[in-house]
Amino acid sequence: MSHVFPRHTKAALPTVSGGTGVYLYDTDGKEYFDGSGGAAVSCLGHGDPDITAAITRQIESAAYAHTSFLTSQPAEMLAEKLAAHAPGKIDRVYFVSGGSEAVEAALKLARQYYWEKGETGRKQFIARRQSYHGNTLAALATGGNEWRRAPFAPLMIETSHIAPCYEYRGRRDDESAIEYGLRVANELEAEILRLGPENVIGFVAEPVVGATAGAVPPVEGYFKRVRQICDQYGILLILDEVMCGMGRTGTLFACEQEGIEPDIITIAKGLGAGYQPIGAMLCSAEIYDTIAGGSGFFQHGHTYIGHPTACAAGLAVVEKLTGSGLVARSARMGERLQDALADAFGQHPHVGDIRGRGLFRALEIVEDRETKAPFDPKRAIHSRIKKAAVEAGLFCYPMGGTIDGVNGDHVLLAPPFIIEDAHIDEITSKLKTALDRAL
Repeated sequence: MSHVFPRHTKAALPTVSGGTGVYLYDTDGKEYFDGSGGAAVSCLGHGDPDITAAITRQIESAAYAHTSFLTSQPAEMLAEKLAAHAPGKIDRVYFVSGGSEAVEAALKLARQYYWEKGETGRKQFIARRQSYHGNTLAALATGGNEWRRAPFAPLMIETSHIAPCYEYRGRRDDESAIEYGLRVANELEAEILRLGPENVIGFVAEPVVGATAGAVPPVEGYFKRVRQICDQYGILLILDEVMCGMGRTGTLFACEQEGIEPDIITIAKGLGAGYQPIGAMLCSAEIYDTIAGGSGFFQHGHTYIGHPTACAAGLAVVEKLTGSGLVARSARMGERLQDALADAFGQHPHVGDIRGRGLFRALEIVEDRETKAPFDPKRAIHSRIKKAAVEAGLFCYPMGGTIDGVNGDHVLLAPPFIIEDAHIDEITSKLKTALDRAL
């Protein structure tokens, strides 16, 4: 009998025995293609000797040092590299253990930034429906994933939610993509005016929406308008790139493709590629200087922030991403994956949309392609697809509640950047088997 408290108490999971490249193996000898990188984590695949060697060297040197006493060379070097590649005026890096911690740190820093400036009345964040920003309480409150939020609503900070930029579901027949993007972006301005600009801290958004809605990219011009609105009313733009960043969408930072500069960015998942638990919150020099010139102390912290071994792993990962052409490979192989998915499922009666960027792709599953009507949520189509995919030897990331937290199903794909053309064929073949069995 296991004493592990699992994610789902009624699931009997196989036990992992090893991993090599794009494959994982269980103790029964079954092979699984890791088509989702876990949760869009394993961007380098499994068993990378360079990352393992970097971790081993650091453990043999100094596995851990508390940041109230010492900094470490891996943390300093990783921060320097991230700041050098980050967009705009992003200058400082705060290391944590994962995505939820990164978002929590971002929200607290944003509040303290205005506190230090004497604008203590600012307390409100604005985010988007059908978003996900983490499972700690402030991050959960900011996110728009309704089924995750519901049990904990009495415990969460108040957050306003506006419409997502979700072209497949939201764009009207009588408007262009750019017109649609401006319309939904302008909801931010309306909400700021409703709340009062002096009460708002910032707007939080995923450049490409992850698990909650399934690799939903913004339309052209949407984020440029968002940036204009934030500047006009003096609020911070906080971009959550925990899932879509670190090369996943074809550029190291997903927001590079929008031509904008955020004030704060959060990253995780691909930063450690699964080899160590690590995330980071990055902020502008102006925000950092405000804290440094005021109290001098960010009122936040965890035991394992700036963990030397985790930072050594992250440094090795980022060096490989930026120095080995793997980010460009993500963009290139992502287009090939999109083409293959379109060939295999473009006319499928129950695939309504195929979308994404880089190696971050999704299929939205519908009951009727013409009307875009979803399946009855009681049928739990996403769960059936996941079960069938695992049986076929494919790990993917199906989710339900795609449209509004209750209705809709999608399948998210986020394979390692090291995939070859033959692996793309394997993904589409096994996913076709899964959809046939599930539907």
